[in-house]
Amino acid sequence: MAVVKPFRGIRYNTRRIPALQTVISQPYDRIDDDLQQQYYDLSPYNIVRIIQGKTHDDDQPTGPNVYTRARDYYQQWQAENVLVRENTPAFYAYEQTFTVENETYIRLGMIAAVELTDFDEGTILPHERTHAGPKEDRLRLLRTIQANTEQIFILYPDAENTINALIRQAIANHDPAIDVVEIWENDVRQRLWPITDPAILAAIQAEMAPKRGLIIADGHHRYGTGLNYRDEQSAAYPDAPANAAFNFVQATLVSMDDPGLVVLPTHREICNFAGKTPAEILKQAAAYFAITPVSNLETCLDAVNQAGHTFGFYGGAGFYVLTLKNTADLDALIPDDQSDDWKNLAVSVLHKLILEQIAGVPVAGIEDKSMIRYHRDAALAVRNIDAGQGNFVFFVSPTRMEQIKAVAGQGEKMPQKSTDFYPKVISGLSMLPLAPEERL
Repeated sequence: MAVVKPFRGIRYNTRRIPALQTVISQPYDRIDDDLQQQYYDLSPYNIVRIIQGKTHDDDQPTGPNVYTRARDYYQQWQAENVLVRENTPAFYAYEQTFTVENETYIRLGMIAAVELTDFDEGTILPHERTHAGPKEDRLRLLRTIQANTEQIFILYPDAENTINALIRQAIANHDPAIDVVEIWENDVRQRLWPITDPAILAAIQAEMAPKRGLIIADGHHRYGTGLNYRDEQSAAYPDAPANAAFNFVQATLVSMDDPGLVVLPTHREICNFAGKTPAEILKQAAAYFAITPVSNLETCLDAVNQAGHTFGFYGGAGFYVLTLKNTADLDALIPDDQSDDWKNLAVSVLHKLILEQIAGVPVAGIEDKSMIRYHRDAALAVRNIDAGQGNFVFFVSPTRMEQIKAVAGQGEKMPQKSTDFYPKVISGLSMLPLAPEERL
């Protein structure tokens, strides 16, 4: 069963920080050095100093280092009343309004403390593979701070959107506590309302309790970190009750049937690759794909989005559309021990057939990310190729929600970066304390 609990969040004090847009940020894994500096410049209290702070040349393994500085900021800002603890446990209604391809969407979620469960229990499932490095980084931060400073993003089944209706009932005719725009995804309006009505809290928990097959949309590394931290704390405090906060993770929960749920594609740029040339790749791909030259990037992307087994290609000498000739051949073309649902994913065809077999990109170069860059913005990948910073790029169609359900429901994991749920769940809205004495 899915156990969700309201919690006494730690949030920015709007009396001390009236301009909240100066202290919120993208999730840690979206923050490169340039964006990190922009956040540093916005405010000395920006959340980036905690979730993805700067390293110093004289950092030491035991401190001072990026993790101890994050803890010091977390504690100092509470002492300065910049961060304050809520008096009453709450769920937090979280609404994001945004536009994609000239259509406006409203995605409604709820920030809650979600009980951590092992994947083999079937309550919460991963949907894509992860890299090992970020797990160790996040675990060191969690051990040092003893708090969830961000939310992961979890999808739950609710075909009738009953929980959404309860959330809407709770926030009707109430002004949001937060109404802000973050500087990176600056076309997204972010609004948050605490929900403290005991009847609504109980109704939401009752609706959520029997649900299984929840899917991690974003935050696989942080969920895995939460499991590791839970196990460490359980060993250290064997008599702690089930409602000990370290048994939970802070998450934004969104219905799989929410009308504002949007999944964008993530394109693959191959770099640092000394194997086949773009011309050689196209020549070998012709055995499996119908290949059509097109005039520009827009035309290429339009064609890709029409079918799951159509891909775009750019290697510096024109755009091409590659369409798989016979999908019935996939079982033979992808000999991996995976389901038909998994093999039919566009990202699976791209990785297993095109990148590995046709292009010959080493699997190790994908795994350690030394030969691949992932892009939401296709034009940025093209600019990299033109500047000689990459070898070629493949454009891929977005993974559909029904595909995510089918693959995750069979206990399978998609290739890394198979989905890009837009917009991101931003950081700096709330924090969940996880010290050993905390209870939910």
